Amino acid sequence: MLNIALFGPPGAGKGTQSALLIKKYNLSYIATGDILREEMAKKSPLGLEANEIISRGGLASDEIIIQIIEEYLKNNQTSAGFLFDGFPRTYIQAYILDGLLSKIHTSLTCLLSLEVGKEESMKRLLERGKTSGRNDDNREVIAKRLIEYDKKTLPVLGFYKEAGVHAAIDGIGTVDEVFNRIIDKMDLALSKSQMNIVLFGYPGAGRATQARKLAEEFGLVYLATGEMLTAELEKKSELSKVIEPHIKEGTLVPDELIVRLIEKKIKENPNSQGFIFKGFPRTMVQAYILDGLLRKQGTRISCVINIDVPILELVRRLDERGKTKDKMPYDVSTQTIVKRLEMHEKKTLPILKYYEKSVKVYHVNGEGTMDDVYKRVIKPAQETYRTVH
Repeated sequence: MLNIALFGPPGAGKGTQSALLIKKYNLSYIATGDILREEMAKKSPLGLEANEIISRGGLASDEIIIQIIEEYLKNNQTSAGFLFDGFPRTYIQAYILDGLLSKIHTSLTCLLSLEVGKEESMKRLLERGKTSGRNDDNREVIAKRLIEYDKKTLPVLGFYKEAGVHAAIDGIGTVDEVFNRIIDKMDLALSKSQMNIVLFGYPGAGRATQARKLAEEFGLVYLATGEMLTAELEKKSELSKVIEPHIKEGTLVPDELIVRLIEKKIKENPNSQGFIFKGFPRTMVQAYILDGLLRKQGTRISCVINIDVPILELVRRLDERGKTKDKMPYDVSTQTIVKRLEMHEKKTLPILKYYEKSVKVYHVNGEGTMDDVYKRVIKPAQETYRTVH
């Protein structure tokens, strides 16, 4: 989904630009003030609660705002995305928005900040006051609103600058001039969109074959930790001395080592269309690490595809593989095969539950020929591609 937060001081022209963005990108408009007033008019439980607070001169709490926005997000997912006007207004709300979007398996694409000086803002609002009839369009109130914007809202920009999704827009000029600048920034933000897939499945599920085919189909960088480790062994590098005992015994290689290899691979491909991860993450710790590595690049996991194969079929496949040149060290006996499968179940399956809270997880039947399975695997990948792009 395409999700935009539109920022700018009072008088920056957010309303005008919002209308243009909504039309161009087919977005649903979320202005917290408007939604709150709708709930109050409907006299919904949340609306009544908010009305009671506001009637006493207070402000609707984050808890109320969150529930209203969450409900709106759930009920408006047929559009291409959302445009947020007036939210988030604080550093805390920035974290809240991240969580709300994660619940519907998406994230903020970019924050557009309309840059307009205080004198220009004051001039515009005073001019608007001549015809708007708004009692807050006077010099004293405008000055307070501008101070409030600097105090509470500007720190939010820092939050999104750190995340790499902030775009400053010169807000001076005609409506069309400003809009064209916004489109330029949007084109840049959309060009950075990556599709990052984690391909799950027990050893023997055929992940390597399917991952390579998906990588070729969508122009992704194939990242397989097992193959990266094997390459180190073949080079007889210093790292191979640490890796070899784990590979032979079928135990997990230390995270510190794996992370160094993955981080290097990601840095080597800064302009890729995305990555497909096979064999990583294998533990909850690695799942958190991968999230952190991708956030540093301003991206995230797009979806998880899990290839399901019955256990007895897996044992049969791995036993057969052990008789070929493609055998893995743990394919040498039924005992080591079972040990590897047990380890996967104990350490890796909980990661699926972790991802189910933040991204879409697809379960695909892994039985049949490689082509049969690929026909099933490519469908969620295609759906994800349309969502990302």
